[in-house]
Amino acid sequence: MAVQTVTINKSRLEQRINELSEIGKIGETGVCRLTLSSEDRKAVETVKTWMEEAGLIARIDNFGNLIGRIEGEDPTAPILMLGSHIDSQPYGGRFDGVIGVLGALEVVQTMKEKNILPRMPIEVVAFSDEEGCRFNKGLFGVRGILGELEDGELERTDKNGITRREALTSFGCDPTKLKESEYPANTISAFLEMHIEQGPILDANDIPVGIVTGISGPLWLSVELEGFAGHAGSVPMPMRKDALVGAAKIIIALNELASQDPQAPTVGTVGSLNVFPDSRNIIPEKVQFTIDLRDIDIERRHRLEKQLRTKIKEITEEHHLTCKITEDTNSEPRYCSERIMNVMRDESKQIGLNPLELMSGPFHDSLAMSYACEYGMIFVRCKDGISHNPKEFSTFEDISLGTELLYRTTIKMSSDSN
Repeated sequence: MAVQTVTINKSRLEQRINELSEIGKIGETGVCRLTLSSEDRKAVETVKTWMEEAGLIARIDNFGNLIGRIEGEDPTAPILMLGSHIDSQPYGGRFDGVIGVLGALEVVQTMKEKNILPRMPIEVVAFSDEEGCRFNKGLFGVRGILGELEDGELERTDKNGITRREALTSFGCDPTKLKESEYPANTISAFLEMHIEQGPILDANDIPVGIVTGISGPLWLSVELEGFAGHAGSVPMPMRKDALVGAAKIIIALNELASQDPQAPTVGTVGSLNVFPDSRNIIPEKVQFTIDLRDIDIERRHRLEKQLRTKIKEITEEHHLTCKITEDTNSEPRYCSERIMNVMRDESKQIGLNPLELMSGPFHDSLAMSYACEYGMIFVRCKDGISHNPKEFSTFEDISLGTELLYRTTIKMSSDSN
């Protein structure tokens, strides 16, 4: 079945994605827009201007979220929320999160241009700090509006010692008024998010668009090992308390545990590591590193975590190290709404799409939203599955097809009285 002509304005969407990619640009195609940075603020202001030009009432809340709103027939009805994020990794691509925000804006702008009045209010949101790379804990903005922040989050520091509280203040937010930016329970009816797949499945199957069935549960740990510094030339090997050797063995153990079953979607990663005192001729005394362990099967992930903690204990005892493990994020897998998936299936047929249905390994803002309302996600093909890398790429043809499905799904859901 041939795909019908899209309703949304493909050239406008492409132009906006390209323009936003110039903010925080690195190299030819990369982007660095760390959350609450000056680049992030410029990007938020740019998208806010586009929202206002489209006829949305736009604001930046005290979590740093950008929110644009159109009213519906019943302004008191629970909100249909669309969106994603525009902050990036330090070595990121120009599509991650961005297509979900600008695609959602395009959906609502097209609805307004066609005089389609939704039954309920619709809000387009660019959530603050989805990535979590600056303060080592993500989904900040979305958890914030749901009242799900944890104690001490505002005091978390980045690599330069800047606290999140300080960064929020510099961004123009008021950390003393976060409560005012929270959404009361049951005021959001559903959340829709479009995102690049960040994996190779759609590309390998030559399918432009996918319907997400659920999100794997991430476990984020921070590990700190401490030994004893000494001269690299004089301390005998059997007498050393080398924290980096211990860290290296733990990293290998994580990789081996996550690779036990080649058929399982389990993944384990150490993505950040700091060594003290960081000198070539001093035995490392202290090492801090992160662990990211994910699986769609929560029981399997629990078993692997238990095995990993046992290995960490064995390794630290072998090398006479002390160890501190902090849990930063712990989420169970969350499944998409069957009702929303059925709408997406039906609307896909109407426009000649035959989307693949697949799970998401990466987490998204939808993960947090799943605890507050039903949610649905659309994936857009990502070339070779590359993401969190300047080489990340999706065609504007694929993005426009994903946006068209988002548009039609939004119209259907915003006119549904159930």
